[in-house]
Amino acid sequence: MEALPELRVLVLKSNKFDGNMSLPSRSNLPFQKLQVLDISDNEFVGSLPQTYFKNFRAMMDVKENKTDLITSSDDFDFLRYVEMRITLKGLDLLLKRLLKTFTTIDLSSNNFSGSIPDSIGNLNSLRYLNLSHNNLMGHIPASLGNINVLESLDLSWNKLDGGIPSVLTRLTFLADLNLSMNDLVGQIPQSTQFSTFENDSYVGNLRLCGFPLTRKCNEEDGQRMQPEEQDDEDDEYGFIDGFGWRSVVMGYGSGIIVGIGIGCWIIRFGRPRWLVEFFFGVGYTYKKNKKKKKKTRKRATPTQRRS
Repeated sequence: MEALPELRVLVLKSNKFDGNMSLPSRSNLPFQKLQVLDISDNEFVGSLPQTYFKNFRAMMDVKENKTDLITSSDDFDFLRYVEMRITLKGLDLLLKRLLKTFTTIDLSSNNFSGSIPDSIGNLNSLRYLNLSHNNLMGHIPASLGNINVLESLDLSWNKLDGGIPSVLTRLTFLADLNLSMNDLVGQIPQSTQFSTFENDSYVGNLRLCGFPLTRKCNEEDGQRMQPEEQDDEDDEYGFIDGFGWRSVVMGYGSGIIVGIGIGCWIIRFGRPRWLVEFFFGVGYTYKKNKKKKKKTRKRATPTQRRS
């Protein structure tokens, strides 16, 4: 398929396709006119297709003036009447037109591994990028800052580490950002655009700090510093987690058994006197001793009674 010179839309999502897309290409210029690549929810493995990222010409340097939208009558019919259902910003949408400036890559929900190649920054006309729910590792490439028209970026549910590149603040068109469920660290870059993203964009990255998260950062090294109230709360939960429910149940059970035993001992022998009188009233010990003396007299032998 990569040799098809007029292929603009390739949607293979929600199947059981597998294989490695990073193998050497058989074409010198694969997918020259491809604008939409959606292979989400499959079983592809290996690293991301870096060769394609370097050659998606229709996702590079696309002009936005109307004269470049239509180059022929055939293009006009295709651009106007094409229908495709794709997921954008978490919503399943049916598109009935394909503008030349519309570009998207969705490789989510596969088994891609390795790092995100810097070559993805070559696609400076890419609008939507979704690499979520894979096994990607390493840092977020700073080259993403070159995609000036990027509107949606989803890298969630991977194993990415390191900090969030400050160059991403250049993406002034970015309306949707999801970096959740990774292992990112350090301070969240601050800009007018980034201030519009809420906690959901960063949840699951326990070592991130700064607005909009409640975790504060040290001004010198950007390390996470917990507020005092948060520290107290963490200590409390740590205390509970450390003991576990089994230990708590065993402690309560042992306490109940010991308490019952002590209670029986107090009732039987009337000691200590002050505790018995506190619970059973003044004179309880005296009455108990009097009953004991009566029982002793009844059990006495006839000889003892005569004497």
